[in-house]
Amino acid sequence: MLDHEYTTKDIFRKNFFKDWRKEMTSEEKSKITELKKCDFTEMHEYFKAQSEARKQMSKEEKQKIKEENERILQEYGYCVMDNHRERIGNFRIEPPGLFRGRGDHPKMGKLKRRIRPEDIIINCSKDSVHPKAPPGTRWKEVRHDNKVTWLVSWTENIQGSIKYIMLNPSSRIKGEKDWQKYETARRLKKIVERIRAQYREDWRSKEMRIRQRAVALYFIDKLALRAGNEKDEGETADTVGCCSLRVEHIRLHPQMDGQDYVVELDFPGKDSIRYYNKVSVEKRVFKNLQLFLENKQAKDDLFDRLNTSILNKHLQELMDGLTAKVFRTYNASITLQQQLKELTTDDNIPEKILSYNRANRAVAVLCNHQRAPPKTFEKSMHNLQTKIDEKKKQLSAAKKELKAAKADAKTLRDEKSKRAVETKKKAVQRISEQLMKLEVQATDREENKQIALVGLHSIPIEKIYNKTQREKFAWAIDMTDEDFEF
Repeated sequence: MLDHEYTTKDIFRKNFFKDWRKEMTSEEKSKITELKKCDFTEMHEYFKAQSEARKQMSKEEKQKIKEENERILQEYGYCVMDNHRERIGNFRIEPPGLFRGRGDHPKMGKLKRRIRPEDIIINCSKDSVHPKAPPGTRWKEVRHDNKVTWLVSWTENIQGSIKYIMLNPSSRIKGEKDWQKYETARRLKKIVERIRAQYREDWRSKEMRIRQRAVALYFIDKLALRAGNEKDEGETADTVGCCSLRVEHIRLHPQMDGQDYVVELDFPGKDSIRYYNKVSVEKRVFKNLQLFLENKQAKDDLFDRLNTSILNKHLQELMDGLTAKVFRTYNASITLQQQLKELTTDDNIPEKILSYNRANRAVAVLCNHQRAPPKTFEKSMHNLQTKIDEKKKQLSAAKKELKAAKADAKTLRDEKSKRAVETKKKAVQRISEQLMKLEVQATDREENKQIALVGLHSIPIEKIYNKTQREKFAWAIDMTDEDFEF
C-alpha cells in the first residue's frame, strides 16, 4: 500500500504500528520502535514484480487461470433456493490486510485478521449439500434459518461487525426487494404533497417535539438526508444523519451569497464521507432552527426531542412501508425523471448520453455520492486531450482536401472529380463526429471527477448500463415500456 495516500495519514500509521507491535516478538519490539525508520521498499518491489509477472503471462497461462476460476465458480458460485439455481454474490472471503474504511475512518490502518473456518457460520437447509470445512478444521456452526437471506456469515475483528455472503444482485430475491423499494417510492409520489402540507403545518405546532419532527422531515425530503441510526459511542466512526445532528454541525445565516435564510450543514455522513451544503430554507424552518439551538452547547443534539425510531414510527403512520430511505429513493428517482426531461434534446447519441450522465450527476449531488478524483484522472484526461488535438489536425487536413477537391471538380467537371468531392465530404463529416464524441467524453469525465454515479431517450440500453447492472435490474427492463415515467 506504499503508493496509496492512506499510508501518509497519521491515524493510519499510528493504528498500523500499534497493531504491528502486538504481533512482534520481544526482540523485535526492542529493535523496532519508530515506524518512520522502517523501510518497506524491498517488499514493495517484490509485490510489484509479482504484479508485473502476472501482466506478462502468456495467453495459455492466462487461459489456464481463467479455466480454474470458472471451475471454482461452478463449485462455489451457485446455490439452490426454492428449487431454482441461483448465482451467489461474492463467495470469496476477504483476505487479511490493513483496514482502510471510507473517508477519515478512525480505525484506518488496523490489521484485518485472516478468517479461519472456525469463524464461519454456514446457513442452509437441513438436507442440503454444503461446502465441507478444510481437512482438520470445522465450521463455527451450520444453522438452518429460513427467515434470513444470507448463506454465510462471520464477524470481522476491526469493528466487530457481521459480514455476509448473499445471493447475487441479479437473483430473484434481490430483484423482488428492489422492485418493492421502487414501488413503495412510487406510492409515496401519490401522497407526497399531502405529507408536505402536513409537515408545513406542524412547523407552527405548540409542541416542540412535533416542530422538531416536522423540520427533520423537511430536511429528509428537501436534502435527501439519511435518518441516522443510533450507535454505540466510541466503537465506530462518528457519523451522523438527520436525527443525530448536533449543534456543531449547523450554522445559520440570515443572509449569505445574496440569499435569505441560509442553513450551512457540515457533518461526517455515511462511511465518514463529509456532507457539506449551504441551502436557502423557508423562513419558518429558519426560525424553528434558531429556537432549537437556543441555550445549547456544541455537542448537544439539534433535535433533542427526536430519534430515528420516533421518526420512522411517524412515517409508518403517514404511509404503510414509508421510511426515510423511501424519501431518498423517491427524490432521487423524480430528480432523474425531471432532469432527463429538461436536459435531453433530439441530438445524436453521444450528446444524449452526456445529457443522461448530467441528469444522473444531479441525483448523485442530491444524495451526496462523492468520491476522491481517481488516481489516474490527470493521466487519462491528458491522453484524451492528446486524442482531441490529433483529431482536430485530421479535421483541418480533411477540410483542406475537400476544398482542393471542390476546386478540381469546378475546373474538370467530370464524374471522377465529383465522386472525389463526395468522398471528401463524408470524411469531413465522419471526423467531425469522432471529434465531437471525444469532446463530449472529456466534458463528461471532467464533470464526473468527484461524483460517484450509480445508476431513456432512444439510446441503446447497453450504452448506459453495463452487463452487471442490466442483470441486476432485468425486472425493471422487462416491466417498463418506452413511455414509462416514474
